[in-house]
Amino acid sequence: MSADLTVGVLGAGAMGSGIAQVATAAGHQVLVTDASDEQLTKAREKLATVLKGVVAKGKMTEEASAALQGRISWAPGAAGAYELFKHCGLVIEAIAENLDVKQEAFRQLEAVVSDGCILASNTSSLSITAIAGGCQHPERVVGIHFFNPPPLLPLVEVTPGLNTASATTATARALIDRWGKTTVIAADTPGFIVNRIARPFYGEAVRILEEGIADIATIDWAMKEIGGFRMGPFELMDLIGNDVNQAVTMSVFAAMMYDAKYRPSVTQQRLVEAGLLGRKTGRGYYDYREGAAPPAPTRNQALGQAIVDRILTMLINEAADALFWRIASPRDIEIGITKGVNYPKGLLAWGDEIGPTLVLQRLDALLAEYGEERYRASPLLRRVVREGGRLLR
Repeated sequence: MSADLTVGVLGAGAMGSGIAQVATAAGHQVLVTDASDEQLTKAREKLATVLKGVVAKGKMTEEASAALQGRISWAPGAAGAYELFKHCGLVIEAIAENLDVKQEAFRQLEAVVSDGCILASNTSSLSITAIAGGCQHPERVVGIHFFNPPPLLPLVEVTPGLNTASATTATARALIDRWGKTTVIAADTPGFIVNRIARPFYGEAVRILEEGIADIATIDWAMKEIGGFRMGPFELMDLIGNDVNQAVTMSVFAAMMYDAKYRPSVTQQRLVEAGLLGRKTGRGYYDYREGAAPPAPTRNQALGQAIVDRILTMLINEAADALFWRIASPRDIEIGITKGVNYPKGLLAWGDEIGPTLVLQRLDALLAEYGEERYRASPLLRRVVREGGRLLR
């Protein structure tokens, strides 16, 4: 695909507007549309504010900012107005995580775009094969999953469905690489690479909270100060939005045939039901309202290390399982984790550093204590221990 191709973005929320910014920064003409005129206005004004700040820091000239904004067309009326995308060579969908809604959007898009246009979904957890299921030409449908915020985070997961043509995958990946992103190839399985492997970062932290082992502030402190993570799990869930995080967890859980490893938490569900979604609503696991005092952690090194060991053990096991089930290559698993969610180390390498035998012992101890399938060890981990090998080969 050439640099002069027009990129369409369906949806002007945080992800859609961010993707539009990335595409236009790469020199493309970009068309963004949304069913909500108000959302389009907000997205346009937010981009202008962001670029004003970039200019103020001396990282962009006024002329470059104006040129970038001039390459984006904000067109109202996505609902029933898909013909707006007829001249696009690539359309990226970034609308609600609802399979029926996405399938209908792709059917509508397919009817108006050219034969050579690639149709992509930014879904974080839904099946690309299923999204393309209603299309006459599913071979041109592919997953292109950016991470939030798209202009800042380098990783993009490229996911072919069962019917996606190899040429479609290769073209999409080459284009996103030219946009300056780091691409990985993920199998079309629930959560792809990052959202599958990262589930225990949130889920096991909530379990530790629910069991009364430690409070929210202590768990976050342990994962940051001892584990080396940039954010604690509860801070991160509040930043993402508890509604968004819970929805991804529910989606992965259902798509994995209700495997106990991915079971959502009642604790987070109650927060969502109460409207305590995190930073965007002023309250979540933490209270962000003016005057609210942040809770102090219990800075107990032994307790903190136990928290890190438990969560990290679950993460390493999940990475091993993703490799066992051929979700991605070892390289792409490590890149996905370090660049997609900014973990301090790749989990396979981290498991080798700790020692696969010790990781397995910790898992088996959890399994013996709780008797839950949630703590079953990956067959790959058991094999590596039995053969005296390494996870990252």
